[in-house]
Amino acid sequence: MNNIRNFSIIAHIDHGKSTLADRMIQHCGVVDDRNFKDQILDSMDIERERGITIKSQAITLPYRSRDGKDYILNLIDTPGHVDFSYEVSRSLSSCEGVLLLIDASQGVQAQTVANLYMAMEHDLGIIPVINKIDLPSADVDSVMEQIDSELGLDPYSSLPCSAKEGTGVEEILEAIVHKVPPPKGDPEAELAAIIFDAHYDSFRGTIIHCRIFEGSVRAGDTIRLMHSETTHRVEEVGFFLLPRQKKDSISAGDVGYIIAGIKTVSDVQIGDTITLNKRPCKKPLPGFKESKPVVFASIYPISSDDYEELAMGLEKYKLNDASFVYQKDSSIALGQGFRCGFLGLLHLEIVQERLEREYGLSIILSVPSVRYRITLKDGEVLYIDNPAYYPDATSIIKSEEPYIRATMMFPERYMGGVMKLCREKRGENSTLNYPSPGRIELVIEMPLADVIYDFYDSLKSITQGYGSFDYDIIDYRESSLVLLDILVNGERVDALSQIVYRGSARARGLKACERLKEEIPRQMFKIAIQGAIGGEVISRTTISPYRKDVIAKCYGGDITRKRKLLEKQKKGKKRMKMVGSVAIPQSAFVAVLKSKDD
Repeated sequence: MNNIRNFSIIAHIDHGKSTLADRMIQHCGVVDDRNFKDQILDSMDIERERGITIKSQAITLPYRSRDGKDYILNLIDTPGHVDFSYEVSRSLSSCEGVLLLIDASQGVQAQTVANLYMAMEHDLGIIPVINKIDLPSADVDSVMEQIDSELGLDPYSSLPCSAKEGTGVEEILEAIVHKVPPPKGDPEAELAAIIFDAHYDSFRGTIIHCRIFEGSVRAGDTIRLMHSETTHRVEEVGFFLLPRQKKDSISAGDVGYIIAGIKTVSDVQIGDTITLNKRPCKKPLPGFKESKPVVFASIYPISSDDYEELAMGLEKYKLNDASFVYQKDSSIALGQGFRCGFLGLLHLEIVQERLEREYGLSIILSVPSVRYRITLKDGEVLYIDNPAYYPDATSIIKSEEPYIRATMMFPERYMGGVMKLCREKRGENSTLNYPSPGRIELVIEMPLADVIYDFYDSLKSITQGYGSFDYDIIDYRESSLVLLDILVNGERVDALSQIVYRGSARARGLKACERLKEEIPRQMFKIAIQGAIGGEVISRTTISPYRKDVIAKCYGGDITRKRKLLEKQKKGKKRMKMVGSVAIPQSAFVAVLKSKDD
């Protein structure tokens, strides 16, 4: 065990975690140059295209240090985006040390600080690494000052490197060997292992990624998952090399995998404790909590005939993503579909893209919403994430929405634009810190519903890519909420209903009406598109009808002849409007349901 080191790489999004992992894998000779490809740990096409890590990955690196000793380095790669912070915390609970990666051109960012605190909570050895020193805009001295002032770490212990060019990688591996403490534990004790991830294999079932703290496990043992209270017979154990390497047993201090014939990933909960059925440990390992969705949206097939395909696609997707939840839903306008819960807006985008790519599904997504808390006059408390279940306004005594504490870091020159954006999103209780000259840290409380739409994109645009954003959900706060209905030709379209803050209801209604006007084709009669709260219409736009020039033949004579023809046409249009129905094209739903403001 003295020769094992378990570590993780943590950083703000796009600071070079996956690239550094690539260089380490190459340096340790795990994969030869012929079979190597960039972002080798990122297995999905979408991860490569976007340059982000979605699922944490683990790999065992055999390393011979400069003093000739052989070590086993277990690297657990982590996602960088704030939506997947729960996966990061589970990965950190499986390690003894972390590499805290900082971009030499961008410096310390919001998630750098958040990840540092997370590592400190787990009492891990922290090695600061300054990456991208090869860039022309790199300012290593300034970053060292930030490490000292903002993170409170020794700037002279930081290691400069360029993951892209491979410079400084050996020094990092040596630092891991000497500065990260070896794991503790007794291989003869009762088995206690934590699950930090799982993925689905179509031939073997669910493959559990785990860190063994006490005891050992081998093929043939019967294990018990302590939270779900299920037992399974172990078929195979081993280490994560490229590909997986089978072993007789894995014991205290090891990071490895267990295959036990588990049918679905949802049967395995991240953070659960594994123990032996015959000789269980006394209590589960600390820190288990279920990941809870914060953003909700409904998914419908574009053609109602594709409903069965969508149901099968979601079932298969759920095998690979335990944090994704869904249940049946229906809409008058769009037919049968599913109400889904997501960890955040990036998670929602990834689910949508993977369903379309991997399962060939054409889908429509409803307006994303959060979970609101409604207190009724009879004392009943409802949690509502679907506008279809919003109660009658007269029966509500109090409505509350979730609030977040957002932390943003950006250069001082963008202060005005960022504050204006926060005011638009109902930000309050802001505090400003100046961690280093020219940089501002803004901590502000905002409603989650206003942030999930396009806040992150707007922040990046205003700060020209230099702004960073991180958030924690804090509590529910009382707010004036209303149900905004969209009516087309006097009929309510349930799929376009939204729960909104009363102050922004008119702006939202106008936007929806304008977009529908662009998408709904003209008819022979006038179509009114309205936004309404209860019986009160707050926004309206009208689609003009096609008109036949009925008075073209009247080239002379009395004006009453023309009036008579126009009145006759007017009656015909009125009758047409009463009996005619407006078919809303699918493109209209897609246009309105876009979360962008543009």
